Amino acid sequence: MALLTQHRIALLALLASVVAVSYVLPATAGVPRDPADYFFEQSLGDYAEELQTARDEGKKGIFLFFEQEECPFCHRMKETILNQPEVQDYFKKHFLVFSVDIETTFEINDFQGKPTTPKKFFSKVARNRDATPVMAFFDLDGKLVVRYTGAASGVEEFMWLGEYASQGLYKKTSFTRYKRQKRKAQRAADRSQ
Repeated sequence: MALLTQHRIALLALLASVVAVSYVLPATAGVPRDPADYFFEQSLGDYAEELQTARDEGKKGIFLFFEQEECPFCHRMKETILNQPEVQDYFKKHFLVFSVDIETTFEINDFQGKPTTPKKFFSKVARNRDATPVMAFFDLDGKLVVRYTGAASGVEEFMWLGEYASQGLYKKTSFTRYKRQKRKAQRAADRSQ
């Protein structure tokens, strides 16, 4: 009887360690991180100064995520895409990354150093009144080079958008065409496996 009890205890200990490992492994690989802490930089709203910082740090440019509090698509992106470590690491490597709440009323300076409000800045960049999110990439001269309106469909599409901007592919093709090429290459790779 004592041997049977020892086997049960050993079996329970083994089962407990399997369960513990199954919880620990996924938790250490790609754990979502809060975008406010790990994706967005803090800014005082002087984008001419931020542009100089991007140059000094050897970045490709600046990425602005225009959002507003009541935007469900903005929240979805933060909870499913912008919180992913691979997204955060890639974007922070290539860009200074800022969130711009278009509903705030404090004064900011645009890339030319001119005073404006986030709403006016947004309207000029987005060319719409209040559809968010709008994602905008600016080169090191403060020129808008890529604009994407609406939420990305997922991490893959958002990463493609980052590659498209950071590699200067906007000079050669549209983002729609670039995505089509990436999907075609992906399907070919899947078929060859």
